[in-house]
Amino acid sequence: MRSFDEILSIAADRKGGQSAVLGGIATPKTPDQLAAIPDDRWLAAMARGIFQAGISWKVVENKWPDIEEAFHGFDVARVAFMPEDWFYELIEDKRIVRSPPKVRAIQENAAFIQTVAQTHGSFGRKIGDWPAEDFQGLLDWLQKDGARLGGGTGSYLLRSMGKESYILSADVVARLVAEGVVDKAPTSKKAKAAVKQAFNTWAAQSGRTLTEISRVLAQSIG
Repeated sequence: MRSFDEILSIAADRKGGQSAVLGGIATPKTPDQLAAIPDDRWLAAMARGIFQAGISWKVVENKWPDIEEAFHGFDVARVAFMPEDWFYELIEDKRIVRSPPKVRAIQENAAFIQTVAQTHGSFGRKIGDWPAEDFQGLLDWLQKDGARLGGGTGSYLLRSMGKESYILSADVVARLVAEGVVDKAPTSKKAKAAVKQAFNTWAAQSGRTLTEISRVLAQSIG
């Protein structure tokens, strides 16, 4: 496995210098900044990711103001205790993506957020306090306790909200394969642990965030 500096050099050669590679990479939010994000925004972000799965993201983007309205601004308590008549109204509502499993998952995630917030003060507090070196553990928790938050949905959710993160895009996986970390997109517990260890090693070598490392890996290939 190459060092992070070696991979950064590969990316810089491809993209025209380190500044081109590293420029524009967002700085992750601090734990307190994540904790301050209202719970309804976490639910909205979950809903966006769930609706986008398997369809054009542009469709969801175009519908988004109407989706927000249909879900009453993703008021967590209101969605968590969604009565069945509202559920059936929603799956007939042309303003949203009319998928019963996705609407039900959003309701279940509202209840999930409520439960976490009751223990930790806010859902964002739980996310913010989760250590970056156990990012895979955070993904596993979202998949286990949340609804339809597995796969790339959880990673994109966390990145969109500002959590230090890596995203296993096709380009990132290609670099991990090239470095001998995995031999294909990681799905097994062993492979995911190897990815976690590789990112933590590169973080220790470079002092850079998982977000920066992920972007550099992607640009070393794509």
